[in-house]
Amino acid sequence: MTDRATPVAVRPDYDPLADPDWQEPEPPRRRLSWTRLGTLLLALGLVGAGGTMGVMHLRDTSGPTAKSWAVPYVDVTLTPTFQFQDPSANPAKNIALGFVVADPKNACTPSWGGAYSVDGAASSLELDRRIDQLRQAGGDITLSLGGLNNKELAVACTDQDRLTDAYRQLVKRYDVKTLDLDIEGTAVADQASVARRVKAVEAVQKERQGAGKSLDVWLTLPVTPEGLTTEGVALVRGMLEGGVALRGVNVMTMDFNNGDKNPNMLDLSTSALNGTHKQLTDLYLQLGQKFTSPQVWSRIGATPMIGQNDVDTERFTLDDAQGLANFAVDKGLGRVSMWSINRDAACQGTFANVVVHANTCSGVEQESLAFSKIFAGLPGKAANSSAEAVDIPDQTSATDDPKTSPYPIWRLTALYVTGYKVVWHGVVYEAKWANSGVDPSAAPAAGTQSAWSVIGPVSPVEKAPKPTPTVTGVTKTWTPATTYKRGDRVLFNGLPYEARWAAKDEAPSAEFPIDADDPWLPLFTVPGEPSTN
Repeated sequence: MTDRATPVAVRPDYDPLADPDWQEPEPPRRRLSWTRLGTLLLALGLVGAGGTMGVMHLRDTSGPTAKSWAVPYVDVTLTPTFQFQDPSANPAKNIALGFVVADPKNACTPSWGGAYSVDGAASSLELDRRIDQLRQAGGDITLSLGGLNNKELAVACTDQDRLTDAYRQLVKRYDVKTLDLDIEGTAVADQASVARRVKAVEAVQKERQGAGKSLDVWLTLPVTPEGLTTEGVALVRGMLEGGVALRGVNVMTMDFNNGDKNPNMLDLSTSALNGTHKQLTDLYLQLGQKFTSPQVWSRIGATPMIGQNDVDTERFTLDDAQGLANFAVDKGLGRVSMWSINRDAACQGTFANVVVHANTCSGVEQESLAFSKIFAGLPGKAANSSAEAVDIPDQTSATDDPKTSPYPIWRLTALYVTGYKVVWHGVVYEAKWANSGVDPSAAPAAGTQSAWSVIGPVSPVEKAPKPTPTVTGVTKTWTPATTYKRGDRVLFNGLPYEARWAAKDEAPSAEFPIDADDPWLPLFTVPGEPSTN
């Protein structure tokens, strides 16, 4: 007779993967026959050299417990700006934005790549607006702090309270649900910064939970073909022992530099992931947390560097990407990222027999977005059904008010150059190429692309753009009775203009952009105009 397991009441909203203290229930006990005893002894003999931990690693009987989540990295400050909010440019709706680092002039102030303050990124890169648009289209961001270049906040800022407040303000400003801590280089072994980071993250995570909001935390770390480095394992241990509810460990399966002249990047990557799985299984056991093998896999992520790696001999191909995607589904990896979607295109020009290291192309033969489309097929998050479909906020009935529109309102007859920004029906758009008469909100014909990129919704608290004069010393005000000759300069509505040819009774235009056949040349710039530098 078989003993029956006692039923256990479980809350319908309870997620064991989100509970670091969850333990697998003991299975129903069965009487041990001599046949079963012999089978058990045989199994123990086969793994005898592995000891208790070896037996634990073989516990992989329940299948994957997670659907792998595709979350490619976007290099936020890289030029040209990658329009991650536009589905035609980003097949995966979820992205990791990198990297927030310490401001070079103020160690406890966050910045984007050391080049933009958070406010500067909002105005110069339209970052906040593009995040809003991504979310309205059903996607979301992971906020990534650290990276290889510059200094991560915990390394640079030694004031614990100010560091915690920096993390707090970032999470609040971007309404972050997932935080990615990318710790590389010497920062992995910097024990003082590790301790500061643990305290800050643990405090902010508890604050969010107290407010009824979740904050998943991932650690992104370098890896060898054998798994995490000793310092990396110690860093993970420190986070767990410090009270951080760690969602998972994302390993950078790149730049192995193992001396192989023709390395198999897929084999090296899966070897690194298997090694990490063993290390995390052991670590969780040492900390008193018993997880099944699939549950550990769900706490592991992989991030390859697509195409040409920094190591000349290492190239992660499209076949490698498909192999990694298959591995992720088979094991139930919690996450698959890539560095970076900015690079997901073939390099232009002739590079025969030359190793190409580039930030904006992969250095291998491929179609545009080929890597992204492979990983976007992972089942963890729904990918866009069509790469050409652009999700636009339902604001077609909105009346655009020049007083509250941050850029000029779109006009049917105006000629827009590449990069020009306009407002139309409460949404900001940017011209992909020169066009006229193309409604930004209209769906493109089948098989074609829109001439406009969707940037994001207009906030109700925004104000009209303020033109910036490019000259000084203009004092005469335009009057209709005066005959002006070419080169004459006047003020109209407080802004300077110059006559292109002789004119009378023709007022300078205040509709932007000003047409090329208008008799008055504007001597000012308008927000939304692309820079000519």
